[in-house]
Amino acid sequence: MKLIIQIPCYNEAETLAITLKALPRHVPGFDTVEWLIIDDGSTDETVRVALDNGVDHVVSHTRNQGLARGFMNGLDACLRLGSDVIVNTDARI
Repeated sequence: MKLIIQIPCYNEAETLAITLKALPRHVPGFDTVEWLIIDDGSTDETVRVALDNGVDHVVSHTRNQGLARGFMNGLDACLRLGSDVIVNTDARI
């Protein structure tokens, strides 16, 4: 079973590393736990911070499209990646 935790992000470079450190990499009952961010047109270093801190997948918007569109695109990506369970969380926990 595969679990993907998706995080919509817009200019979260300052806080994203803290959030990622709080997320699990192992959850009982799942073979894999992966992280996916949706970069909603950030103008800071959000993607670099995400990749430097172990994010497995990045969905990038070239411009800000809003939270709802970010969640929808993230869900589509998670399903394409074969996720059995998708968890949504905020970039600022």
